[in-house]
Amino acid sequence: MKILLVDDSRTMRNIWKKVISSIDGSEAVEAGDGNEGLAAIEKSGPFDLMLIDWNMPNMDGLSMVKKVRETDKSTAIIMVTTEAEKPRIIEAIKAGVNNYVVKPFTPDTLKDKIDETMKKVGAAS
Repeated sequence: MKILLVDDSRTMRNIWKKVISSIDGSEAVEAGDGNEGLAAIEKSGPFDLMLIDWNMPNMDGLSMVKKVRETDKSTAIIMVTTEAEKPRIIEAIKAGVNNYVVKPFTPDTLKDKIDETMKKVGAAS
């Protein structure tokens, strides 16, 4: 499974990578903001899953999700953020995210969200 990790915090990306390393056959590509994320998609082709932070410099996660969804409706996207208010969650879902995880979270929580999301997306296709 090819996974794009988009967060301006290297520490956060490292935590995500540890979780992803437990998924057989997974390969992670990292980006520090939405612009780098879009460049990674252009360079590496499609991903199976994207973990995208909401609050980042240059291009935030919500803007990146909207941009991705203009041309790609099928890739699983999980928004990872401190934004826990219901209107913000609804906004992210309307933009096209498949799931949502609120920081701070445990590695098990993230793994569960990834599993749940991939099952949902698999069932939808």
